[in-house]
Amino acid sequence: MTEDYQPVRDAIKKILPLDSYDDGSIGPVLVRLAWHASGTYDKETGTGGSNGATMRYKLEGSDGANNGLEYARLFLEPIKKQFPWISYSDLWTLAGVVAIEAMGGPKIPWKAGRVDDIDDRYVPPNGRLPDASQGAAHIRSIFYRMGFNDQEIVALSGAHNLGRCHADRSGFEGPWVPNPIRFTNTYFKLLLHREWHKRKNSAGVEQFNDEDNDLMMLPTDMALVSDPKFRIWVEKYAADKDLFFRDFSAVFAKLIELGVSRGPEGKATREYSRARL
Repeated sequence: MTEDYQPVRDAIKKILPLDSYDDGSIGPVLVRLAWHASGTYDKETGTGGSNGATMRYKLEGSDGANNGLEYARLFLEPIKKQFPWISYSDLWTLAGVVAIEAMGGPKIPWKAGRVDDIDDRYVPPNGRLPDASQGAAHIRSIFYRMGFNDQEIVALSGAHNLGRCHADRSGFEGPWVPNPIRFTNTYFKLLLHREWHKRKNSAGVEQFNDEDNDLMMLPTDMALVSDPKFRIWVEKYAADKDLFFRDFSAVFAKLIELGVSRGPEGKATREYSRARL
């Protein structure tokens, strides 16, 4: 039997507006959940990635890089109860795709078939997600490990068109763009054309703010304009929203497939990694 995922998509879209959360939408935190659930992948060992939904287990769920994602997981629990046949790993990635599309972003290819782990044996080690206080060398080490190139790194960074940072979660605070629940290429335009000043926020953490302290950028964001190879793509995406949307769709689809090894019917398996952990 082939399950119908359109009702799941519709249910996710219905819960996105929430006046009491951040800027009136849970969309950005659902995108972050999909990204962090996938971004633990290591191409050399085949470990980590979106298959298994291992953030359900304490080791990964308590990683400091995942602070705040407990809200995203809780927001999706009613959807899981409504459609108990969908795996958490499919639900989390699909929620990210639906949220991006609902907030004006591109359509992103998504395939079902991920299988949830029944215990924590496949939980990847902490420390595989980016440290936003670092520079270009760190960015490359993290994303090259997953199998991304410089162009894909910059395109994926365009997810910072959405959402905001919270001092009690990451240490950083504030939104990147004026409308953080609308997906566009504003992030790249602001990186290039607004003046950014290094300042300490209310938590005492160094970040970059615009003149009015309304918007912020992370050290890893600023690395995209200071590094010449990254900057080429920042300039391209700032000038051409359609190009950015095409490239973002492709790289986000690649991201949420990390760690997913599919059999002939498309169902994911853990057999590929058992000997490597």
